[in-house]
Amino acid sequence: MKSLIELYKTDQESVYHTWFLQSNDRLKAFRTIRKGLLKVIKEIEEESFGNDFKGSSLEFVVTAISEQKQIFEGAAHAFYWKPKLRIPDIYENSQNQKAFGRFLKSCLETTKSEKVLEELRRLDGLKIKGLGPAVANILYFLHPTIFPPFNTAIVSGFNLLYNEKIKLGSWEAYLHMRTKLISENEIHRDSLSKDLGALAGLLFEIGSNRMIIEENAMNFIKNETERFEKAKKRRRKDVKEDEAEENTHSEMQYHLARLGNSLGYKVWIARNDHKREWDFQKLGEFSIQNLNIFKFPPAVADTIALIDVLWLDQNENIIAGFEVEKSTSIYSGILRLSDLSLSIQGGTCQFYLVAPDKREKEIKAQLLRPSIRSLDSQSISYLLFNDLRCDCDAMCKFGNDASILNKISKTV
Repeated sequence: MKSLIELYKTDQESVYHTWFLQSNDRLKAFRTIRKGLLKVIKEIEEESFGNDFKGSSLEFVVTAISEQKQIFEGAAHAFYWKPKLRIPDIYENSQNQKAFGRFLKSCLETTKSEKVLEELRRLDGLKIKGLGPAVANILYFLHPTIFPPFNTAIVSGFNLLYNEKIKLGSWEAYLHMRTKLISENEIHRDSLSKDLGALAGLLFEIGSNRMIIEENAMNFIKNETERFEKAKKRRRKDVKEDEAEENTHSEMQYHLARLGNSLGYKVWIARNDHKREWDFQKLGEFSIQNLNIFKFPPAVADTIALIDVLWLDQNENIIAGFEVEKSTSIYSGILRLSDLSLSIQGGTCQFYLVAPDKREKEIKAQLLRPSIRSLDSQSISYLLFNDLRCDCDAMCKFGNDASILNKISKTV
């Protein structure tokens, strides 16, 4: 145990340094929590406490605890009011609420462990639904030398270090752990502190697998293996999604290019997409090989050449421009089309954002942004993937010019 304590204390990233020795923050928390509890007790006594955790004086107290670094992360969860489960039943049951208030008041007004234990057993005897040993985290900030904090990682560390099997939701288990920790802390008090938070922090580090001991080594390896496997699966899923998006992107360019050609326009596919394929055909086969846009400044010409699909008349004036979006930002696609629109002053070009059906609401919201609506550019319409996919053949057969897109395009 002594060597574990030394390892714990020399690790500059352990909670011993990041939380326990941060005396200013800790001392402020003790004062804040005691002051907050006085308000909780007063409101319960005056029957003005309310019937929800959110916005209550208790939320203020438990938030102050939760903010004490990662060792108390999630401490507030046990006190959230869960209406469907009716837990913890201190919000709508006035008798339970008053009993909780009396418990807090008695614990606040005494310094004797026997008195607190008596109050704790009385509270436990009421069997208030959902009100378990999470309250011990409040007790710690009232009496740090006689009541340790209590959470999943601390319990896990305790079980690993002492080969126990105590459970998280039991007051009996908490009191058993408390007795063991007080005894252990007395042995190593010169190396740790009178404050039980130091020893609880050691258990936290073991239980969260930050400190490796023989008892949790296999757990650490298992967790690391699982984390690695999850990362591999996530990466594999991301790759598949990226491939699917790229294929859909190429498919939409293919439909737009085929439609443009059938309407008698020259088609330009973004220069970096000429080698992409759909339906065993290279997109470059549908595209003119060179885009004559010398009348534009070089920076503008580079932007135009990267638009996903352009339709041009026989004089190579731009008739329509299309940006196909996938998981990329709809806003950035709109900006690219707006930039192109502003560069082609006085033309009759129409611009289209082509996007998945599920992103239609996002498209509408972005097109209604004041910054977009205020742009002195031609209007931007949008096409949905399924509409283009399903109606492309019919438009190729019956369309005469770009106005055929009015049948499926939408504006805001």
